[in-house]
Amino acid sequence: MSGSRAFKVVATGARLATGAAVIGACVVGIVAAVHAPWPVIRHGAAHVEVTPLPGDSVLVCNGDLRALGRDASDPLALSSAGSPTLTADGTSGEPSSTALAVQDLAGADEVRVLTGAVEGRSAPLIAGAESIALRTDDLAGYAAAPCGVPRLNSWLVGGSTATGTEDIVILTNAAEVPSTVTLTVYGEARSARTVVVPARTQTALPLTAIAAGDTAPVVRVDATGAPVRAVLQSSFTQVLDPAGMDLQDAVPGAQQQLSLTGVEVFASDGDDDEMAVLRLLSPGADARVQVRIVPEGSDSAADEFAVPLEPDLPAQVSLGGLEPGRYTVEVDSDAPVVAALRQQDGFGRDSDFAWVTPAPEIDGEVVFAVPSGPSGRLQLANSSDEDATVTIEPIDGGPSHDILVAAGATAGIDVETSTTYRMRATGAVRAAVALSAPGELAVLPVQASAGVEKAITVYP
Repeated sequence: MSGSRAFKVVATGARLATGAAVIGACVVGIVAAVHAPWPVIRHGAAHVEVTPLPGDSVLVCNGDLRALGRDASDPLALSSAGSPTLTADGTSGEPSSTALAVQDLAGADEVRVLTGAVEGRSAPLIAGAESIALRTDDLAGYAAAPCGVPRLNSWLVGGSTATGTEDIVILTNAAEVPSTVTLTVYGEARSARTVVVPARTQTALPLTAIAAGDTAPVVRVDATGAPVRAVLQSSFTQVLDPAGMDLQDAVPGAQQQLSLTGVEVFASDGDDDEMAVLRLLSPGADARVQVRIVPEGSDSAADEFAVPLEPDLPAQVSLGGLEPGRYTVEVDSDAPVVAALRQQDGFGRDSDFAWVTPAPEIDGEVVFAVPSGPSGRLQLANSSDEDATVTIEPIDGGPSHDILVAAGATAGIDVETSTTYRMRATGAVRAAVALSAPGELAVLPVQASAGVEKAITVYP
């Protein structure tokens, strides 16, 4: 073979070997590409965190306690039973106050509306609470309620139309336009009623007018035109003796996790089934509710049980058997529920009762008012997995106090009445002010302060 021919054979062989190698590499690359993740083009939506400019902080109080049936010629007529004492303050001083008309209650004092005006780009934190103690032939006991924020939708979880009860639904409209309010009753029978609350007025109607025959009703309050503040005034007469009264604030809506702190169980000489009773409702769905009862200062449960709920049908559960003391009742449900707990310190004359409603999570800074009345105690509950430190101090000056609330535990500290406090928390906690003395009970959940604006995410 000549040299030239040999060179051609070698060159051809080299090209064949190179081609085979390239083909093999291509096959390997294609197989790897099939099994490898394909590139994906993603476009994240443009967004920005914006904190809205705050408006004035506004709270609506409840005003005079009402008496039903004092006029024998008109047993459904309402009259003023007494004017409460107001405790109010704020981070920029005492809030300004204006008055609302009470057209259906002759001789009543005005209903107060508290306003903390915006200063620059921030609104002051304000708080207010009212309280009253009575000893009359038809009303006796102690009642207190915080001044609150009006809502378009809320729930009244409490009250009764049983013999001896005189419960009243109070609706307050602080807006400049009328509000049309639909009251829907969930109970042994469903019913509804619509009332118009004129601008800047308060009106009221007996619970029996909308929930006749229901011994354990729950009332949904839906307002259009303007938000309203809904409060349930309850009183009870046993035989011929007045046996307590209460003012219960509405709750904003159904949730799957609720915490009722500020509960106190009292000793009973007889059957204790009525000393603490939990009322539950699952709107529109079946639910299975897990109830856990934690003593103050502990992270372990004193009792735990499950409650099945039928849709739209209120249920009541007695918490009898608990040792006297202070507790937090935790409610965990697989569907949104509303709840409240009725506690009482005895039976007959010189006894009292109070409805305890869920306390919202507080994460940051709030102010709360402790009204005048019996000795007060701030009860704190921490249902998270992290310890939290809560600092409280009187808003008008005074020593501060730090309270460590361990994860999953509760704690408490005494507070002065007729005093407004600033509270800061390093983690999410729930809090309530419980006021108690023989024949005097009230529990006021600490609410997020009006005027606090949270950041929102804005998408173009």
